[in-house]
Amino acid sequence: MRRYLSPFLLMLAAACSPLKTFNTLVPKDPGVSRVAKDQAFRPGPRGALDIYAPRKAQPGARLPIIVFFYGGSWTSGDKDGYAFVGRALAARGFVVAIPDYRLVPEVRFPGFLEDGAAAVRWVRANASRFGGDPDRIVIAGHSAGAYNAAMLSLDPQWLGADRAAVKGFAGLAGPYDFLPFDSPVTRAAFGQAPDPQATQPVRLASPGDPPSLLLVAGDDTLVYPRNSARLAEALRAAGVPVEVRSYDGIGHVGILTALSRPLRGKATVLRDLADFAARAASQQAPQVR
Repeated sequence: MRRYLSPFLLMLAAACSPLKTFNTLVPKDPGVSRVAKDQAFRPGPRGALDIYAPRKAQPGARLPIIVFFYGGSWTSGDKDGYAFVGRALAARGFVVAIPDYRLVPEVRFPGFLEDGAAAVRWVRANASRFGGDPDRIVIAGHSAGAYNAAMLSLDPQWLGADRAAVKGFAGLAGPYDFLPFDSPVTRAAFGQAPDPQATQPVRLASPGDPPSLLLVAGDDTLVYPRNSARLAEALRAAGVPVEVRSYDGIGHVGILTALSRPLRGKATVLRDLADFAARAASQQAPQVR
């Protein structure tokens, strides 16, 4: 696949900041539409989401839903830069929601989780408008977005009764066990939390949590792979089904851009994520194994 990419596109794929430009340049998956843009799930700035869906879904279809949260150290990012993710997953038969959320320093923990929970609740309440099944939701994310997705999936305080609709969690290169808060990023986002332990997904695994998929960038030097290893250990100890996939030669951003059409040959991230989401969404309830 690399031979089809210009050097400029390859340069973009290697860094987080130009993802919006990368998204503009990569070829779009066919048969997919952005069926709704800037749908407000709460009042105020950064309180909207976009929806992607297959164009030729069967009339009356109720497709499984993926809510995908982007990363950016809780300080940057926006949904427009991740349309390639929405299109890639919608082309595999999902309704996909990509929400914005408020960022540091406007908010700190738990503000971005409150926004994420509001987005999931809105998606569930409005799923039928877009051909989605409100009771078959998989929450996913990359990097800081994987943290958000993990917290919403594992800690029942955020979604309450709506958590019953969450059939799976998938995290790409997520930070799940990062105490103490010894970096500027984590101090800014979490330093004021009254109970630091309660901010860590690895401390929240419990029986009945949804099946989980942890996708690991083998060459990640930003969010170390041990985060996923420790969360997988905690989930298994709680009897929660968990799968781990690691990709050698892939870095922190590469595991995300491997979802795009030109870079899918680098790793099976899209196939693994879509296969897991389809299996998880087909379950009526989490099954301990």
